[in-house]
Amino acid sequence: MAVAIAAARVWRLNRGLSQAALLLLRQPGARGLARSHPPRQQQQFSSLDDKPQFPGASAEFIDKLEFIQPNVISGIPIYRVMDRQGQIINPSEDPHLPKEKVLKLYKSMTLLNTMDRILYESQRQGRISFYMTNYGEEGTHVGSAAALDNTDLVFGQYREAGVLMYRDYPLELFMAQCYGNISDLGKGRQMPVHYGCKERHFVTISSPLATQIPQAVGAAYAAKRANANRVVICYFGEGAASEGDAHAGFNFAATLECPIIFFCRNNGYAISTPTSEQYRGDGIAARGPGYGIMSIRVDGNDVFAVYNATKEARRRAVAENQPFLIEAMTYRIGHHSTSDDSSAYRSVDEVNYWDKQDHPISRLRHYLLSQGWWDEEQEKAWRKQSRRKVMEAFEQAERKPKPNPNLLFSDVYQEMPAQLRKQQESLARHLQTYGEHYPLDHFDK
Repeated sequence: MAVAIAAARVWRLNRGLSQAALLLLRQPGARGLARSHPPRQQQQFSSLDDKPQFPGASAEFIDKLEFIQPNVISGIPIYRVMDRQGQIINPSEDPHLPKEKVLKLYKSMTLLNTMDRILYESQRQGRISFYMTNYGEEGTHVGSAAALDNTDLVFGQYREAGVLMYRDYPLELFMAQCYGNISDLGKGRQMPVHYGCKERHFVTISSPLATQIPQAVGAAYAAKRANANRVVICYFGEGAASEGDAHAGFNFAATLECPIIFFCRNNGYAISTPTSEQYRGDGIAARGPGYGIMSIRVDGNDVFAVYNATKEARRRAVAENQPFLIEAMTYRIGHHSTSDDSSAYRSVDEVNYWDKQDHPISRLRHYLLSQGWWDEEQEKAWRKQSRRKVMEAFEQAERKPKPNPNLLFSDVYQEMPAQLRKQQESLARHLQTYGEHYPLDHFDK
């Protein structure tokens, strides 16, 4: 709890849904804004044999020894709006988004896809050190981002670049971060794809898995105390849900009644570990009720299903001060990262199925074509235009120098301590003596 409270203080200082799914998200029982519940009062009974009075659970006595089976019910259903051909299944679940918004969804997803291809090849050519693609998961990013307010705070893991793309984060800054040049907001100190942007309320990504989860809960607790009419969304994968920080975050959010959306991208693999080896229960959404969290499972390749679920979760999280858990079922088409070769643990046929038969971009394209909002000529023109935009930003990023090496020592302490100053002076002497062995002409003076 200390982690959550500390994060809250930092944040404040820096300031067709199926019927089953509908019932999960839309049932009444609001919790008043910034209002806590009174302590639970134990009911008085004439006999201790009538009902259990233990304060830790609500239950009945039984007189038969029986262990609870892990699979006593069928799996939580997967909510979707569109089928794989982009047809609306249940008209009452159609979000009826205007043409301009649907086109923004589509262009954000395809622009992200184009940027991924170019930066992936850039890494393979040795131009950048590392990269992680978003192939196949674009619908989870963009669909959820579109349902949020622009001021809602985002804690990402490392595969949510589409959230920033939808919030109009410039291509030049994506490239600057991956190249670590002088335009990088992080001043070249982070690995590639570790984006962050204060103006777009996107907290800088850190590599360790799940550390963002309790931090996000602290930020949501601060928003609740400030009556900020704001939600925090925290993204993570099903692998990160195995970390202890996930348990801590879920429990803090439920007991502190925080306006937060936990958004799990269940893409089938935690690097090389398949879900069959990651957990034995019914995925991640099934864990929510155990913590007292409203939960839903959606088709992550259906951008409208993701949008509807996130929009409703956001509305209720702010109005009722309670957490929500969304598990978006999707598939990681690309390798985990440029350090991974997924052909070692999955078949080409498996990957091709998801790439060709159930891709979020192709599904939304089918929808646009059926509405008469898009055609093949527009598709060709946009593909050409988007590639040109990415390549212009790419070439610009390559030409810019790296940040001055002295920035290694700044931005941590208000006044640099003696030990750090000593290290800085040592580096200066080293470069003065051996500078010819370093590409110093590539760095800002």
